[in-house]
Amino acid sequence: MAKIKHIAIRTPDPEKTAAFYKKVFDMEEVGKARSGVYLSDGYINLAILKSSDQSNGDSARDVPGYAGIDHLGFVVDDVEATSKVLESEGATAMGLLDLGNAPGGHSYYEVKFRGPDDQVIDITAAGWIGT
Repeated sequence: MAKIKHIAIRTPDPEKTAAFYKKVFDMEEVGKARSGVYLSDGYINLAILKSSDQSNGDSARDVPGYAGIDHLGFVVDDVEATSKVLESEGATAMGLLDLGNAPGGHSYYEVKFRGPDDQVIDITAAGWIGT
């Protein structure tokens, strides 16, 4: 069974939102995102990402200043097999995103799909930093 291990939130002020989750839920900052920070409780990777100022096509919530859930990420046993099932169910592949290397040399990557209701779904076998 696939496991949800990654949720991304968009916000105009990632540092303020991250501070909230760190203080209230004792989440730990485990890395920097391209436009925000990664937090973790040791199980889930919570990306706090800056809302875009303009439409760029990267997100299911591609609205300038959007605040809220942006996408979900699942850890799967077989990325290729899951990709085929996603496509057979009507999901559209958006491509591979290399998230780079974490301390210790572990490489993180995800394959992005646009699913029903236009939401973005990430799948990976490697997980996300902090998970």
